[in-house]
Amino acid sequence: MNNTLGIMQPYFFPYLGYFQLIAAVERGVIFDTAQYTRKSWMNRNRILDGKGGWQYINVPVSTTLGTSIHATTVINHSVALRRILGQLEHYRGKAPFYQKVCELVRCAFASVTSNGIGDLNTQSLKAVCDYLGLAFSWTPHSAMNLQLPPIKHPGQWALEISSQLGARQYINSPGGREIFVASEWQERGIELSFLDLSPFVYCTEPYDLIENLSILDVLMWSEPGNVTAYIRENTRLTH
Repeated sequence: MNNTLGIMQPYFFPYLGYFQLIAAVERGVIFDTAQYTRKSWMNRNRILDGKGGWQYINVPVSTTLGTSIHATTVINHSVALRRILGQLEHYRGKAPFYQKVCELVRCAFASVTSNGIGDLNTQSLKAVCDYLGLAFSWTPHSAMNLQLPPIKHPGQWALEISSQLGARQYINSPGGREIFVASEWQERGIELSFLDLSPFVYCTEPYDLIENLSILDVLMWSEPGNVTAYIRENTRLTH
């Protein structure tokens, strides 16, 4: 039995809040059986652009309408990696952890065992957790072979997975409260909680701080121990 459970779609080097969820739960499910959505966080994220604003980093994928995240494939890993490292170049000489973050990105790309974007994103999450010293006990939903009943509404996915895995508490990211039916969770005896996140402020001179960028931006400027301490000390729950 796992006392606390989290479920998230696999995002590409997501924002800090994703890692606060990872740290808050004992086990997580990477919900890669959901339908892939174009122009989403599944294959892109945001970093500084070196001009006072932000830009996207992205991984080109091959997919068709209705394809799951698990079945969506990266077109060319090596080309995507070179492009992203090029977009990170403006951090050189300014961000104190530029070299370490670039190595982290290379490690994530080198660790993939398939062409799936879900696999790459899982490796990106693991690489960051390893760097921060966070336990990463998250499993792709596509690999779990859970036998779930018919799903009647979006919030029921998390409920049924939590029930199958024997969770006593399910923790969700701050958004999405409206999809959950609280009475269903009460009937199952599972506590439904949500992260209550506060901004992490860090120095990005000579640039202005832009909140909620990719974790890559946070790690460019921040000593990993300070990020881990912030995650552990500033993750609160609401109901």
